[in-house]
Amino acid sequence: MPVTVGPYGQTQPSCFDRVKMGFMMGFAVGMAAGAMFGTFSCLRDGFIISRIGMRGRELMGGVGKTMMQSGGTFGTFMAIGMGIRC
Repeated sequence: MPVTVGPYGQTQPSCFDRVKMGFMMGFAVGMAAGAMFGTFSCLRDGFIISRIGMRGRELMGGVGKTMMQSGGTFGTFMAIGMGIRC
């Protein structure tokens, strides 16, 4: 299939490039949401269980895990959405 050319001579991104960009955008948004919700969740759960709350490495590990999970999940759904649009 020939590459489509825009009105000013630039080429349009391929379908794979669009899917990849959708994943990266979704991953970034999911990481930001995971940072907020993960911090709240780790602080709340740690406080309820031990009355002290999570601190240091335990907090960073829990927040990091939540960020990666939500980033991967949201990135996957954004990539699927961009793939459907191609």
